[in-house]
Amino acid sequence: MKIKKLHSWNLSYSQARALQERLACKVRFTALRKMPKTAAGIDCAFSRDGQRIVAAVVVLRLPDFELIETASAIQPVTFPYIPGLLSFREAPACIEAVEKLQKQPDVFIIDGQGIAHPRRLGLAAHLGLFFDKPTIGCAKSRLTGYFKNPPPEKGAYSFLKDKGIATSAASGESRATSDEIIGAVVRTRTNVKPVFVSVGNRCLLKDAVRITLACAVRYRLPEPTRLAHRLVSKLRMRA
Repeated sequence: MKIKKLHSWNLSYSQARALQERLACKVRFTALRKMPKTAAGIDCAFSRDGQRIVAAVVVLRLPDFELIETASAIQPVTFPYIPGLLSFREAPACIEAVEKLQKQPDVFIIDGQGIAHPRRLGLAAHLGLFFDKPTIGCAKSRLTGYFKNPPPEKGAYSFLKDKGIATSAASGESRATSDEIIGAVVRTRTNVKPVFVSVGNRCLLKDAVRITLACAVRYRLPEPTRLAHRLVSKLRMRA
């Protein structure tokens, strides 16, 4: 699969922050016209010594979840651990894995945040800009924002909200504005902890919630990312 070349990964901390703010403005919020026929799940993990990162992508056919294709990549870690900048550690390996795919999936579901991020560019949003495909962030925990717990039944959800971000054209400084919806807290199984869903790119939040629920048939996690997690766990042991 061909992927856009957006930028170099040889960046300082301040350059990475500034790049996030620029790229966040490029995320597209467009409605999906139809339910996707294929979905790719992406997950990554670090080797036991923390020196390498392993990424895996699993492509499934919808709605029966037939396995179509898998790919993986292992790369050395080149960016330090800095909260809010995790995509600069994880994205290069994810991109290498996706580049190995023979066919383009209709949608990507990524174990990470989309725009539910302090600078509105989590891993799923960052990757979504590289892939230029509908991309959904489905994280196990909250990174930023606040919410009310959704009802306990499967399919229930509440909105994840945060202070808006406005940047002054004159000074370049960012400031908080009124609250905005940055994601949804979705109950994929009855009486089980919810997942945190947000737009990565080229979809709307309602699309992201609908696809996540359609893919979470038996487990808390949607099937594409659940299987990607299983695969990356096996690869991590070998790494």
